[in-house]
Amino acid sequence: MSPDQEPTPAADRPEQPGGTERPLRAHARRNRENLVAAARAAFAAADDTVPLEGIARRAGVGIGTLYRHFPTREALVEAVYAAELDAVTDSAAALVEELPPEQALRAWMERYAAFVATKRTMLNTLHSGWASGRLATPVTRERITAAIGAFLTAGARTGALRADVEAEDVTAMVLGVFLSTGADAGPGRLERRLGLVVDALRPREGS
Repeated sequence: MSPDQEPTPAADRPEQPGGTERPLRAHARRNRENLVAAARAAFAAADDTVPLEGIARRAGVGIGTLYRHFPTREALVEAVYAAELDAVTDSAAALVEELPPEQALRAWMERYAAFVATKRTMLNTLHSGWASGRLATPVTRERITAAIGAFLTAGARTGALRADVEAEDVTAMVLGVFLSTGADAGPGRLERRLGLVVDALRPREGS
């Protein structure tokens, strides 16, 4: 087997004597990790228009291996974006513990905005994939929605945020703000729009 070839599904789990499995899947997992690491380095040095062949070479695999793991450019961009989003999404739980829900949500959105500011080209690529259906179940969007859901749950429990909104709707609002507010937007525009999102989530009077 050449370095850029991976076991087929049928050959991926050959049994050794005694019924144990050979760790051939580790090879495929290592290739995927190497591809994501190579793509992260390439995107940081340029942007997400870097040739995929160059990413495969940097990872030490063939282009066929790259496409087996990531059938489209959007899928690779999403994997890189999701890997770098860990710190942002993981911060949601700590913010819920430290701050009132509405303040925690605003602080998290601002942190996410700072992240997006350095990944705008990636986000545009992801949005294109979501809109076209090429990314049918975007992991990135699911993770953002889960983080926002934690704030909404905490806010509904304390009465600080509305209990009749869906986390997915708030995700659409937040992503819409980011996508519509370019890097050349006037000072404070992004902050004002994020403030409007939070205001829309406050309980209505008399409800």
